[in-house]
Amino acid sequence: MAKKHILFECQACGNQQAKWLGKCPDCGTWDSFVQLKQEQIKVLKELENVNKSNLAICINDVEEENFTRISTQDKELDLVLGGGLVIGSLSLIGGSPGVGKSTLLLKIASNLAKNGQKVLYVSGEESKAQIKLRANRLDANDENLFLLTELCLEDILSELLKDKYEILIIDSIQTIYSNKIASAAGSITQVREITFELMRFCKARNISTFIIGHITKDGAIAGPRILEHMVDVVLYFEGDNNKEIRILRGFKNRFGNISEVGIFEMTSKGLISAKDISNKFFTRGKAVSGSALSVIIEGSRAIILEIQALVCESAYPKRSATGYEKNRLDMLIALLERKLEIPLGRYDVFINVSGGVKISETAADLAVVAAIISSFKNRPLSKDSVFIGELSLNGEIKEVFSLDIRLKEAKMQNFKNAIVASEPLEKIGLKCFVAKELREVLEWM
Repeated sequence: MAKKHILFECQACGNQQAKWLGKCPDCGTWDSFVQLKQEQIKVLKELENVNKSNLAICINDVEEENFTRISTQDKELDLVLGGGLVIGSLSLIGGSPGVGKSTLLLKIASNLAKNGQKVLYVSGEESKAQIKLRANRLDANDENLFLLTELCLEDILSELLKDKYEILIIDSIQTIYSNKIASAAGSITQVREITFELMRFCKARNISTFIIGHITKDGAIAGPRILEHMVDVVLYFEGDNNKEIRILRGFKNRFGNISEVGIFEMTSKGLISAKDISNKFFTRGKAVSGSALSVIIEGSRAIILEIQALVCESAYPKRSATGYEKNRLDMLIALLERKLEIPLGRYDVFINVSGGVKISETAADLAVVAAIISSFKNRPLSKDSVFIGELSLNGEIKEVFSLDIRLKEAKMQNFKNAIVASEPLEKIGLKCFVAKELREVLEWM
């Protein structure tokens, strides 16, 4: 008899080893290796052999393919997708529980159904009655929208063969299982096999598919990383469940760029596109200490944010940042101590970006420093001023890209002053104070 092939797989990240290990060398998880059965190993070999028979072809002989897009009737989602939903694409949406993934996709399913597309919404977590209650609240009922509560992949594919569905929504991928694999639903092998089968089936029949994925405590989509490599689009929902603003950010898109973000507002009728986001992330009112305003760029739009800082004396100083990179905050605090001789070593420093937005660029450095100094000196800053600039390690204020776009947005919101590193190319109508070094900002304050 031929010797059986033995394979162990980490249930946290999908790492494979020929022998059992107590700790995964890839993700560091303890006691996560499980021995795969022969049926599971057979499925893995089938996945590895896919497309190996394809012959190489000269790139000049490859025929160009024009992707057909359809609108989801939601301008924010269309923006993130790159102009609309590509027919036959496979999109993965992740986010924390309760952030609004199912609510958004049910509304999108309704929009597409009302536009004439035949939609199948598959739920492995809720009953038809529960989905119907949400549909009534969202006004998402339509004769082209069909519900299926099923966990077995083979039964789902059988239903897709019965009728000419154009849109498929899976809620969620971790609840679905295949009869080909003996392991439980949500395991690494199950998720990998199901995603591959859905991709092969839907692309062959030009069915546009949305998949909802659970996330881990680290904020990543649960399952092997190959799951994100297999799909065409990966989107993440961000935002605090206790706040009404949600941000949909693209992390992968084979049909467009990933610089755009979609901003939604949670209302009694579900998630809707935020029509006026200009004043969602800052407040205008009485000037208070520890608050400074900046303008960041998300995709093609400028957003005005309020940076809040709290500095207080403490025997055991702590630094904390919400919505801002902690390592960069430590650098700015060291810069203040070195260049301006502000003794923050004996103080707690807390930074918060209002609205639940996570800043991923450096243009808000100047506003963070201004908010810290304002809180430390208990000196309120004007609500009519915005701070735009990146700080270097030697205390210089560096220019940022798209300055004119940022200042135009500030002008539209009736701001009067801007503290920047250079004069704008166009006359915006704002009074710009040019500062080349951090000490000049302190003198202005």
